[in-house]
Amino acid sequence: MEKKEDPKDEIHELLQTLEQQTNWHGGRLVKYDGFWFPVVFLQPILSFQNYFKAKDSDVILASVPKSGTTWLKALTFCIVNRNIYSTVDQNPLLTCNPHTLVPFLELDLYLHQENPNLQHISSPRIFATHMPLSILPDSIRNNSECKIIFICRNPLDQFISFLHFSLENNLGKQTVPTLELYKAFNMFCEGIHSFGPIWDHMLGYWNAHLKDPEKVLFLKYEDLTEDITFYIKKIAEFLGSPFSLEEEKQGLIEQISKLCSFENLKNLEVNKTDYHIGVAKISSFFRKGEIGDWTNYLTPAMAERFQKIIESKMEGSGLTFKF
Repeated sequence: MEKKEDPKDEIHELLQTLEQQTNWHGGRLVKYDGFWFPVVFLQPILSFQNYFKAKDSDVILASVPKSGTTWLKALTFCIVNRNIYSTVDQNPLLTCNPHTLVPFLELDLYLHQENPNLQHISSPRIFATHMPLSILPDSIRNNSECKIIFICRNPLDQFISFLHFSLENNLGKQTVPTLELYKAFNMFCEGIHSFGPIWDHMLGYWNAHLKDPEKVLFLKYEDLTEDITFYIKKIAEFLGSPFSLEEEKQGLIEQISKLCSFENLKNLEVNKTDYHIGVAKISSFFRKGEIGDWTNYLTPAMAERFQKIIESKMEGSGLTFKF
């Protein structure tokens, strides 16, 4: 019998064929299928691609990092499970952070196991991913009726938020040195950053949403901030479980909105301590959540440079952002 090659050897051989870069904070990035990823996640990405089998009832929450992922996880969990946890004081969000309740596929479940057993998870299963659409397994994209909800954010706010997140969890610094900021921004403008280029990442889901809006729901963080009630109802309708008139009269939508609000989640004791998958501080997922925070860090010239890039990349797509 032919001996199966060690996955570590396969990854080593693959890495020899892929373009690599050193990120602004010293981490290694690898370019795989047109996108940049931290090299540590290449193996779980491949395992996720090879082994994950989506069910028709699955819900996949997709995003670029620091684009409202935590908020979307909390909202979707509450919406999907509202018949199980009928009152707010019973909700697991009070004792578990959203990333525990809705695990990442490639960053969590497949990180330490090549083929984890996910069959024991009761339906509907809710998973999260930072993977671009084109890299998702066929069972998600084409071979099942599972639902995909994608959330994005003004790219400049996303950049600043991810910058702080990376500094806090990787370098332990509380401020952003000017030289590192400019280096990180230059790489961002070139598309060389974790899970980037951001324009290709967003356009993949945007175009899929336009093609099949019953399969892919495309959301913007800023829109949710402006009218969360509308979007809670929209998510529920997209998932095939709209709120009844009785639920609305009982104030269930408002309860979910309040429970999942940034301030409420940030102030829960469970989100003030400990680490997610042993690496990221739970508290670092709740820094500011503000719209327009990029103006405190980037010069008008930097913003204008990126605006020209993003407008060029998205020309004709119909997807726009306010700067």
